Formats: sequence, C-alpha cells, structure tokens
Amino acid sequence: MTYVTRPADHAGARPDKFYKTTLFRGDALLLGLNCLEPGQTQAVHDHADQDKFYFVIEGVGRFQVGDEWITAGAGELVWAPAGVVHGVTNDGETRLTLLVGIAPAP
Repeated sequence: MTYVTRPADHAGARPDKFYKTTLFRGDALLLGLNCLEPGQTQAVHDHADQDKFYFVIEGVGRFQVGDEWITAGAGELVWAPAGVVHGVTNDGETRLTLLVGIAPAP
C-alpha cells in the first residue's frame, strides 16, 4: 500500500461532467479528488450518515451547504455535516480542484 500521494498526479478532466477519482478508501474514510472545469457542477445531494469536506487545492468554487452559499478558494476548507445537502459549482474561469473526504467511507 502507498501511504503518500500527490493529488495533482491524479487530476483530470471530462467534457460531459466533472472528473473524480478515489485516492484512498478504507473502512472509516474515503479521500478523493474532484476536478470541475469552468461551468461544471456537482449537483446538490446529501449523505445521510456521513460527514464530508472539500479542501480547495486550486480555483474558486461556489458551494451550497444547507441553505447557505459559500465562495471558497485555494487553501480554504468547506464541510457538510451528515444529512445536510451540499454541492458545488465552478463559476470561475479556471479549473476547480478539490480534495474531498467522506467519513465513514460509503
């Protein structure tokens, strides 16, 4: 098992929807990388019994968490408690790259 990874080595793009990949999955945690090109959206959804965070690696995103809208950029962390709806849109001009964690793992 590899215990160190560089998220940038796993970044990618898809023309039809945002790109995502799993970096690590264990019994208690899932870590992934989401890349949203300008105009792409992760639809609002929830995880009934899982907390989730988004750490912005690059770009700026507009996040919905519950009834709140939050703009967050590189170096900022957004979290959604279990059962709270959340989603994100890249309404900027460059790629939005997010380190995403879900616990416990799905």
